[in-house]
Amino acid sequence: MTTLNTELRNFYEARQQDIPAEIREIMHRANRELADSGQADHALAVGAQAPPFSLPSATGHTVSLTSLLAEGPVVLTFYRGAWCPYCNMALRSLQQHHDAITARGAHLVAVSPQIPDESLTLTEKHDLAFDVLSDIGSDTARQYGLAFDLPDDLAAVYDKFGFDLQRVNDGHPRTLPLPATYVIDRNGTVRWAFTDTDYTTRAEPTDIIAALDTLH
Repeated sequence: MTTLNTELRNFYEARQQDIPAEIREIMHRANRELADSGQADHALAVGAQAPPFSLPSATGHTVSLTSLLAEGPVVLTFYRGAWCPYCNMALRSLQQHHDAITARGAHLVAVSPQIPDESLTLTEKHDLAFDVLSDIGSDTARQYGLAFDLPDDLAAVYDKFGFDLQRVNDGHPRTLPLPATYVIDRNGTVRWAFTDTDYTTRAEPTDIIAALDTLH
């Protein structure tokens, strides 16, 4: 079976030829600067207590970490938004493994800075069976050490691509989360963590499931 990250890498390489060289350079430079910034070192790590949150879901109800943990462990994944094809590929892969996650008594929830309407569209398009939550302003992502601001030139590129982050992030167009996934036990302790400044790399669902298996 092809891994998620192999699919992501193949998509990335195929897409490069369609992006003008000057835009590729802006994107590559932003990636290098984010990697060199040490941002990933500030992200929540294994052994830490997961900060609580209460966030609106795509379907209009509020989901809290406390209520989820009362029922079992939580797989919490942060993504940039429905405009990001790498995020969509990662969420589709998680959906394919959703039964295996729930079979281990865990809840899967995804969090992005986009408005609920965007999350609802995403949920319906990809037939997602798990909650997709809206972290407007990235306050929760900030508590997890994941929030960062896009540099000016990359923000301009995203505008040129038509992503309209001003609208979909409800007036917070520059702030995004690093891609990250956490396995949190019922006591609220982070037992497994994946964080990367490279938005083309994501947690492998099989690794998440293996981490859940260690909780029993």
